[in-house]
Amino acid sequence: MTNGFLAIGRRAINFITRLGSTFMLLLKAIYYFKDIPRSLGQIFEQCFFIGNKSLSLIIITSIFIGAVSAWQAAYQFKFIGAPLRYLGAAVGKAIVIELSPVLSALVIAGRVGAGIAAEIGAMKVTEQVDALESMAISPIRYLIMPRLFASALMIPLLTVFSAFVAIGGALLVSVLFVDISHETFLLGVKNSFKIFDLVSGLIKSTVFGLIIGVVGCHEGYHAEGGARGVGRATTEAVVISAVMIFIADYIIATILFKV
Repeated sequence: MTNGFLAIGRRAINFITRLGSTFMLLLKAIYYFKDIPRSLGQIFEQCFFIGNKSLSLIIITSIFIGAVSAWQAAYQFKFIGAPLRYLGAAVGKAIVIELSPVLSALVIAGRVGAGIAAEIGAMKVTEQVDALESMAISPIRYLIMPRLFASALMIPLLTVFSAFVAIGGALLVSVLFVDISHETFLLGVKNSFKIFDLVSGLIKSTVFGLIIGVVGCHEGYHAEGGARGVGRATTEAVVISAVMIFIADYIIATILFKV
């Protein structure tokens, strides 16, 4: 029993240590935002990696997000006897506020977060990071800040794109299978749309972008032990990002949507 408490204590200490280390890395990277003009080349490269390379994945994911949302909502409406003319309003709000920001972030974390951790981890274990330091180049400014800034910039844009595609998928299912005219569905989306809903989704996705960027950079930057260490850092980056996204989603929703 004593050994069990010791193991729990060690895990708690390791978690707090890692959380503090990640937060300190975030602050250091934000400090180097002042050098963005010097790093535009790296930032554009990361924006292309995060944005353009994720478009096909976002399109496929978003179509089915909207499709299943419309199908499930229609089923629930029929179960409780609610008029189906409100389907567009319900699905549109759910997509803009919750589904597109969260699910897009999870999908991007699996691709971008893992890619960042693997790239920086490989540079770490092959001593390329040490080479930068020996040339008086800050690895945080040169490697981490561009990735963090690009993540915070591109993931909200991808989320907006995802919302449009998801609403299109929901519209398609509603017209073909739920027997609702496209005019009725789109009118419901239009009447229920509020700027605050879009802003809340953008706030969430910006925070998620920071989480994906900083966690991927942190795990890669502290990778050690060769190829096995890089693989472990990649896995941990995805898992930690996913957990932190859910926690942040709840915290932000509690703050923004007070009952």
